[in-house]
Amino acid sequence: MYANEAICWDIYTRAPNGRAMDSSVALVGAARERHANPLSSREWFASAVVAFGFFVAAVITLLVVPWEPDAEPAVIALLLGMYAVVSRIEFEIGNGTTNPEQLVFVPMLFLAPLALVPLLVAAGFALGQVRKLARAERGHVVSALGASWFTLGPVWVLAVLAPSGPPSLDSVEIYLLALGAQAVVLTGAVVVQAWLEGDRQPIGPVLWASRVDAVLSPIGLLVAVEASTEPAALLAVIPLVWLLHVFSDERKERYTASLELQNAYRGTVMLLSDVVEAEDDYTAFHCRSVVELVAEVAEELNIPKSDRQELEFAALLHDVGKISIPKEILNKPSKLTDEEFDVIKTHTVEGQQLLDQVGGLMSRVGKIVRSCHERWDGKGYPDGLAGVEIPLPARIVFCCDAYNAMTTDRPYRKSLGRENALAEIRENSGTQFDPTVAAALERVVMSDERYPRLVEGVAASHAVAAAIAAPVPLPAKDERAAAAAG
Repeated sequence: MYANEAICWDIYTRAPNGRAMDSSVALVGAARERHANPLSSREWFASAVVAFGFFVAAVITLLVVPWEPDAEPAVIALLLGMYAVVSRIEFEIGNGTTNPEQLVFVPMLFLAPLALVPLLVAAGFALGQVRKLARAERGHVVSALGASWFTLGPVWVLAVLAPSGPPSLDSVEIYLLALGAQAVVLTGAVVVQAWLEGDRQPIGPVLWASRVDAVLSPIGLLVAVEASTEPAALLAVIPLVWLLHVFSDERKERYTASLELQNAYRGTVMLLSDVVEAEDDYTAFHCRSVVELVAEVAEELNIPKSDRQELEFAALLHDVGKISIPKEILNKPSKLTDEEFDVIKTHTVEGQQLLDQVGGLMSRVGKIVRSCHERWDGKGYPDGLAGVEIPLPARIVFCCDAYNAMTTDRPYRKSLGRENALAEIRENSGTQFDPTVAAALERVVMSDERYPRLVEGVAASHAVAAAIAAPVPLPAKDERAAAAAG
């Protein structure tokens, strides 16, 4: 059971799936889990460095950039409060979030003193995160404050290039340049922080955030043009902000429901794997070994990550239908009769029917499981599919399944060994196996750095699971007596 749980979790975390488990759902789940935990010392250091760098740059901007336009304190206070509100509206995107701050940030660039804007944004964000500060999530607040770097790009572009006076649509080229500078500076800050933290995938959420900024900026500019003569026009964005707040909450609820559904799928896979192990320990160990080999072959074939989760679940459950096969046939030490082999062949259909009852993701996995014994030449079972009619995941599982079976000791024969098994794969390439898959399998197996580690890792997990499940031996009679006397 423990090995099954580990391998199911490994499939979920390393193989996000566009259909089975949408990559955004996987990343949101990981981000929520990460955000629920305190920052590590390295993350604290990275956040502090980026935040400190921002405040230094903001102070330099305050001292160098002209203090214009003049603004009423009430307008500055209104902008500060509105920014605090929009900063709390978070749209979860991948492993990050974005806010509709452009609705307030763009007017702030034209209505508040330009030199003060970076510090106003930081103050507004901190004000909006008071509840997180109260919940001792200071590390995450400091980390997010570093994102205020984005303000510096447009501030400096407008300070150098924009004409003085209220905003005008005649200067749209300069405003577009300012928007581009915002995206560049934001990306740079995020990349630096990710590098300090050791995160290798920081760009995705930044690209999404930049798209959101580009969509909302024209609305913010129109509000700024009107509010330059009538500050009360700032209140016109309130209905849109409320609507985005509703959408944000609904999006979070959908992600929560999706994550709960994926956890249910994961639990179902674990349960089915445990049932297989309880019925036949060899089959369970064999399935785990096939999963690891399938993952490496998929990598060798450059299978898109969006397709790998269903593939690896199919590898783990490709023999789940064998729980319906009588044990005396499944573990028969001699060669099977034709009638017994016909019974064995029903396990693919039985497996699909079992997974169809679960539905959703498992139904798609069931279609692969059904075809995991189809041959390239059309002489397989149960449907006699041939060539590319066979789903690619099933072709991969079939080839890896055969290799693993040939290199494993069985009651009726010893392992053939790596070289003999590969010779069988080569000999049957183009008849039994997809030639492309067979060649990829051989490259993986012959790699001294990849496959030996897979075999050792799966064997170790199997040994640990067996040791945990093994009953604890009682002391001998005399030893029990001595222990009782002591």
